[in-house]
Amino acid sequence: MGKSCDVAVVGGGIAGLTAAALLAAEGLQVELLEAHSQTGGCAGTFRRGPYVFDVGATQVAGFEPGGIHQRLMAHFGVPLPKATPLNPGCSVQLSAAEDPVRLWRDPERWRLERQRQFPGSERFWSLCALLHSSNWAFAAKDPVLPPRTLWDLRQLLGAVGAGTLASGLFTTATVADLLVLSGCGGDARLRRFLDLQLRLYSQEPADRTAALYGATVLAMAQDPLGLWHLHGSMQQLCLALEQVLEANGGSLRLRHHVSQLRPGASGWQLRGEGPGQKPFALEAADVVCTLPPQVLPQLLGEALPAAYGRRIASFPDPSGALVLYAAVDRDRLPPDLGLHAQLDWQDPGSVFLSFSAEGDGRAPAGQATLIASVFTPAKPWFGLPEPEYQRQKQQAMAGIQAALEAFFGLKPEDYRHAELATPRGFAGWTGRPFGFVGGLGQHPSRFGPFGLASRSPLSGLWLCGDAIYPGEGTAGVSLSALMACRQLLQSQGRSLDLKA
Repeated sequence: MGKSCDVAVVGGGIAGLTAAALLAAEGLQVELLEAHSQTGGCAGTFRRGPYVFDVGATQVAGFEPGGIHQRLMAHFGVPLPKATPLNPGCSVQLSAAEDPVRLWRDPERWRLERQRQFPGSERFWSLCALLHSSNWAFAAKDPVLPPRTLWDLRQLLGAVGAGTLASGLFTTATVADLLVLSGCGGDARLRRFLDLQLRLYSQEPADRTAALYGATVLAMAQDPLGLWHLHGSMQQLCLALEQVLEANGGSLRLRHHVSQLRPGASGWQLRGEGPGQKPFALEAADVVCTLPPQVLPQLLGEALPAAYGRRIASFPDPSGALVLYAAVDRDRLPPDLGLHAQLDWQDPGSVFLSFSAEGDGRAPAGQATLIASVFTPAKPWFGLPEPEYQRQKQQAMAGIQAALEAFFGLKPEDYRHAELATPRGFAGWTGRPFGFVGGLGQHPSRFGPFGLASRSPLSGLWLCGDAIYPGEGTAGVSLSALMACRQLLQSQGRSLDLKA
């Protein structure tokens, strides 16, 4: 492939698919380059015999009226993929002997649940609700954060209301600060619950998660928002966006790994390897990069501004993941947990579980897929001698299965299928460095106005994905893609607005 286009989008995860579909729908000539043999990235899918497994992401937000996925599909004029709201959104088991904390979809039922589980904590939840209400009104107006031009600033100020100004007092606060402020700082059980939930969605525990981000994350399971289970697999969302891209004349290039980005006289030059390791070159007026920012030094080489490179180097490493992909008979699973659960476990760490629903296309009738994931430092899994790598892999798998036996009574003979993926596997699947599965982590110093901007310091290079505001999850990366596309089009004197 040696050609030119208006926009090259690098990375075919949900962020890249969203950006490519939006820009193609605006009449731009778009080339979407994805290193893998399918789209999806961390929201991809694979098959083992009769079982379909979601690679990483197993639930979505933003399917409610006014949610980002609903707005996008309405903008494109196509139906949303079929999905069912999760109720409960998650069941958190702090010990095998205790009743799980169920995050019910109905707000009143959730209020009664948390009062029963965490007596005396309502001041904390009320404070979170006030911050969330302000956050949501602000986010619904599609602000640009952090602003880098006067146009960016106008978009930001246009989204600011009285509630935003008040919640701005908490810009540098953490969720743990909210606990102390509300008189709940000594509630160890509540703190453990928050650490588990926030680690899942923000990559950080309560004392390192931005209060403004955490307040909304903790409300995501409740109506009128909600978490959703896609029918078929997570790939259904990818396929819907692929179809929009194709219908608008965009091109999807699978097995195209970009290894070099260089600014040129008329835009950008991209080089890499295509199918069969055949070299390719592409010229583009603009580039939308959805890859983790840690790859920019390698991609840009000497074109990377020194100060920008130092900032990227200062970011802590995102997490990796250990993931058990398994299948069991459905009657071996607890019937009252819902489709997602968290288990407080020490070795190899707390476990996040996702189960398939009967008839959702992921497993034969009477069986269920079970995906159990644990965060882990990613880099130590690389460079190990093969015998040591296999030993640690088996040890991690045994630890996850021990948690499932302790909480659910699952025995080794109950598994119809079981395999473990490590960060090494994720690196091969997604092309992300060291198999990183998260963004920058939603610490106050890296969230919102202090985060990495979608408008890079290099003209015509735009960023989106889980390292860019608002980060994390399919809804977050889609919002970041919308923000980058609006900026790109504005640089051409055009506008892009999605109806609420």
